[in-house]
Amino acid sequence: MVSFAVRVVVNAIAIWVATQLLHGVAVTGGSTASSRVLTYLFIGLLFGIVNAVVKPVVRLLAFPFYLLTLGLFTFVVNAAMLELTAWISGHTRLSLHIDDFWWDAVLAALVVTIVSMLLNAVLPDDR
Repeated sequence: MVSFAVRVVVNAIAIWVATQLLHGVAVTGGSTASSRVLTYLFIGLLFGIVNAVVKPVVRLLAFPFYLLTLGLFTFVVNAAMLELTAWISGHTRLSLHIDDFWWDAVLAALVVTIVSMLLNAVLPDDR
């Protein structure tokens, strides 16, 4: 349970960094600082659920593309997971907005991947 909560917080921080660095990525919802934090945690939770449920299926189906691109297709899949998160969150008051897939979503996927890797390297692991 602690590991899942840590992943949600890491996702939330990584998405926050992406929104700060990229103009085409934004999170809406919440006017106070505490509600903004809860908004990012909600988006981080949603992104974690999408990654846990949908991403393994997409990885299996896209395996030939992973081989052909020597793993660089990972960023396209991560961008698709961010787009799916944005689409799902668009049905709520707290939502993630991504303007363009090839520019904003792929760059956001790169930022989220790097920030997540750095945070996971620093944070203790329960394994």
